[in-house]
Amino acid sequence: MTTPLSKLWKNEYLQTAIMIILIFMVVFGFWFGLRLGLNTDYPMLAVASGSMSTVQPDDGWSHPFARTLQTGDLIIVQGIRAQDIYAAPFNESGKSGDILVFRLSSGSEDLIVHRAVGVVVENGETEFVTRGDGNPGPGPGSPTPPQNVIGKVVFRIPWIGHLALFMHDSSGVYLVLALIIIIIVIELVLSIPGDKATETKRDKTADKTLET
Repeated sequence: MTTPLSKLWKNEYLQTAIMIILIFMVVFGFWFGLRLGLNTDYPMLAVASGSMSTVQPDDGWSHPFARTLQTGDLIIVQGIRAQDIYAAPFNESGKSGDILVFRLSSGSEDLIVHRAVGVVVENGETEFVTRGDGNPGPGPGSPTPPQNVIGKVVFRIPWIGHLALFMHDSSGVYLVLALIIIIIVIELVLSIPGDKATETKRDKTADKTLET
């Protein structure tokens, strides 16, 4: 026997709504899980410039397996203590310093991704000289105090960061939202004829049963 609850559960609109809610829960759960597991508020970032690339010109597409970061890379960042930061210039054949993500200045929301290439002592505090692998000298925010360091890069995924960079543009956000809405609408529209066809088939079966 079909109960009102089971009939409601089979409703395509309800199933679609539940699916959307579950997707958002998974995305947010994954994000906050990364923040907790990697001990940083910025566990994933997109590389927006070619300052870390030793391969020029850096078009963000043609050198996905280079040892240095490329524009459009998605980087995984892990929180790190100041005493655990290793500083050394980039070396193609040996150990290089940690690639750090840090604030341009205290309280700034601007983030820089450069390598720790040296250590200096300023006013009795240890600070890190930072430089992009593709830059001739230290970059902005250098020397970097420990409190400005967000974390170090532990992994990179080529190309995927281009999507995040694209969405920084408001038109990109609107386009992605529009595509999501279109997909949902198509899903709902396609589900309606299916429901009607099923109901018609059930009606015909019922009629045949009655005639018998």
